[in-house]
Amino acid sequence: MAGSAAGRWKRAAVVVLGDIGRSPRMQYHSLSLANQAGMEVDIVANGGSDPHLSLRENPSIHIHEMKTVKLTGISKISGALALLLKAAIQFVMLVWFLCFKIPRPDVLLVQNPPSVPTLAAVKLASWLRGAKFIVDWHNFGYTLLGLSHGRSHIIVKIYFWFEKHFGQMADGAFCVTKAMQHELAQNWGVRATVLYDQSPDFFHPASLMEKHGLFSRLGNTICSAMGNVDCISVEKEVQDMNTTVFTSKNDGKIFLKPNRPALVVSSTSWTPDEDFSILLEAALMYDRRVAATLGEDDSMDEGQLWIDIKNGKQFGYPRLLFIITGKGPDRKKYEDQIRRLKLRRVAFRTMWLASEDYPLLLGSADLGVSLHTSSSGLDLPMKVVDMFGCGLPVCAASFSCIEELVKVNKNGLLFSTSSELADELMMLFKGFPEECYALKSLKEGAMDTASTSKWSTEWETNALPLVNQVCG
Repeated sequence: MAGSAAGRWKRAAVVVLGDIGRSPRMQYHSLSLANQAGMEVDIVANGGSDPHLSLRENPSIHIHEMKTVKLTGISKISGALALLLKAAIQFVMLVWFLCFKIPRPDVLLVQNPPSVPTLAAVKLASWLRGAKFIVDWHNFGYTLLGLSHGRSHIIVKIYFWFEKHFGQMADGAFCVTKAMQHELAQNWGVRATVLYDQSPDFFHPASLMEKHGLFSRLGNTICSAMGNVDCISVEKEVQDMNTTVFTSKNDGKIFLKPNRPALVVSSTSWTPDEDFSILLEAALMYDRRVAATLGEDDSMDEGQLWIDIKNGKQFGYPRLLFIITGKGPDRKKYEDQIRRLKLRRVAFRTMWLASEDYPLLLGSADLGVSLHTSSSGLDLPMKVVDMFGCGLPVCAASFSCIEELVKVNKNGLLFSTSSELADELMMLFKGFPEECYALKSLKEGAMDTASTSKWSTEWETNALPLVNQVCG
């Protein structure tokens, strides 16, 4: 029960040293602590992106926004000094919020990574306020740092010691895979409960009305080429309230257009643990292989091809529209590469969607692609969980524990190279939209996954008992 012996409702603090709008798992934790554990919840996090509407409107959830620390000038002089100073400022800020800005919590739930200075600040706050302390292990921070510095670098070794030392001090722990649970138990001395990522109820297959509404809202973005005119932007002049690239409304009824492009969605943080060039190369290969299969030579007038497609002509393979969502440091670099590509049947769009539109996009797509390979090899991509929640089959980059999530030939496929991904695109989209039987089979498997796996069930079974135990 959430009420204490004195009649006071239990209170939880959810701590994210990062953008809460880009931390879906911690948003779902907050909703479950409020709705399933009956607790008052204070979220202490950086701003940047709006969290989901259900979070913002929940009367039991209170968001306390910290300022993001940026030391651009100092980092140009000394990167190491900037890192130390930034960590010190973040430590003071976290302690200030956790000890003075919010009511006393009974339990603090902190996302890891980042580990520095978060774990030390939360441990100190839990001691000063007489609260318990749970770490939610999403990955290992030292492995992410190792991507840029190398595992043998002294900074990475210090980070590893810090992460392990303070991680062991927690009163409880969650982790995202059985592989990570084993690693924590064997080499870290941490006993963690596996809490698999699952999508909440607002991730679901989109209805025709929802699809039409979404594509109408995104119409200008979808029909605006990233570089020169492409196979999607040629339809710009036919866009209106009744017609989108994918749907048409006639006499109040909405239809999917038979010559629509296939919609492929990928979400990325544009960081080194996702090699986006694999997707670009696979898209180029798909474009070239379809042209070769249909007997088209390089001198063919692509303008005439696009006019034929716009006028309703169908081919054995569809156009592909890749919509890539997310923010991150490498975005501009890859956008520049996309603009230089010369493609006949493939187009790319990059965008950042409102938290309410992102589930609709996944629920409206035909295929999801995940490029996540994990710095530790022990975590799973949340984006794939969300895709399955919308009944969306997935092609995912292969790594050590991905098969805990993606069941090959049931709800998705795995690839290791761009050529393998191109092969999968060719196989899945042959005969699209009506006769793509392999894609339809994976879709059924993804729908089965969606119907049997929801966050609220997973949380009540595996997280709530630990929260109750820790809170006493």
